[in-house]
Amino acid sequence: MDDPKHLRLSLALLAVNAPRILPQVRALNRSVPRLPDAAPPWQGTEPGPDPLRLLVLGDSTAAGVGAATQDEALPGHLARALRRHTGRGVEWRAVGQNGATTRDILQRYLGEAIAEPADLVFLTIGANDAIHARSTAVFRRDLTRILRRLTAAMPESLVLMSALPIFGRFQVFPEPLRTTLFRHSRNLERVARGVVALDRRWMISRNDPPPYAADFFSTDDFHPSSNGYRDWADWAVDEAWDRGLNRVAALRVGRG
Repeated sequence: MDDPKHLRLSLALLAVNAPRILPQVRALNRSVPRLPDAAPPWQGTEPGPDPLRLLVLGDSTAAGVGAATQDEALPGHLARALRRHTGRGVEWRAVGQNGATTRDILQRYLGEAIAEPADLVFLTIGANDAIHARSTAVFRRDLTRILRRLTAAMPESLVLMSALPIFGRFQVFPEPLRTTLFRHSRNLERVARGVVALDRRWMISRNDPPPYAADFFSTDDFHPSSNGYRDWADWAVDEAWDRGLNRVAALRVGRG
């Protein structure tokens, strides 16, 4: 269940700060450069025996915005982190869209995502739900449907959802926009943790990553750079490994 006190605070901040936030959002849309998606191909291979299948599904970070190629973005770095932990090769692919919310993924990209089997799905979603002030109720509904459809299509696979971005660290956002986004994103993440707890095949990263390095962000000060994606991928795999992600090493999904 949501914490009513935190939920009321989040909604109150959104309402009270709306007259100041909306002009800030419009100013950011004008001033922040819009970076392209990573160049194709959106699939690749890390060589090694008995390769695992990795699907990265989600928003701009699944689309590799901030990096030149997907090999230099989240999918490639996650694949290399998994290879280091398992000693196996990794066949990776990415599905998603810059700006996508959970509703967009559910309605437009989930069919493509489940068209091929995967051993591990890395789900990076929720940031745009926070930015667009989507409610906890609709976020819970859409996230639950995404996870259930992934597991129905690939019942042996694991899903690792990323924690939402720590918007409080994003200096590109002025106040009160930064704090308001941070509070609302934390409420959405609280909902996500409740949903993920419903099935042992679903996991979510902790919400305490190390401080971002000086080169974490790309030129828009919002999306990760290639080095930022590397740090994120390494941390996500390392911290989740002993909490259950290590089960992926033994999976043989879709191999008969």
